[in-house]
Amino acid sequence: MNIKEFKAALKPYKAIIGFDYGAKRLGIAVSDLLWMVATPYKILYRSTWDKDLAALKQIIDEKEVQAIVIGLPLQMNGEEGPIAQEVREFAAKLTEAWGLPILFWDERLSSAAAENFLIKEVDLSRAKRKKVLDASAAGFILQGALDALRYA
Repeated sequence: MNIKEFKAALKPYKAIIGFDYGAKRLGIAVSDLLWMVATPYKILYRSTWDKDLAALKQIIDEKEVQAIVIGLPLQMNGEEGPIAQEVREFAAKLTEAWGLPILFWDERLSSAAAENFLIKEVDLSRAKRKKVLDASAAGFILQGALDALRYA
């Protein structure tokens, strides 16, 4: 789904959730209801698929989420590697479970950008950064998609 198709599938005043995928941790960010601001929300420490799905469903219901943005880890040359395939499989499972629109967003350097922000702007120590980095990266990914939605 491209950005224009994604936007066409959206309803007003419902949030969008963003994920920074990881096999051990899933960074989560949520938009406001006007799709202006992405806020890092939490890190889900992965468990079984059923437990992960239940935890995500609780957030989706609580935050009135209507769509998903998932960071797609492309290689620097723009090609997809094995982790990108894992992300696509994860997205396919989410589609099967809920049928929500999903937009893949190029996440190259998102973790680096989020960490750089946490160091320079927030001045967090390494230990504190580790606790928020995945959610911050999800926020960075989601914010990129929200910004692009304004021009789609």
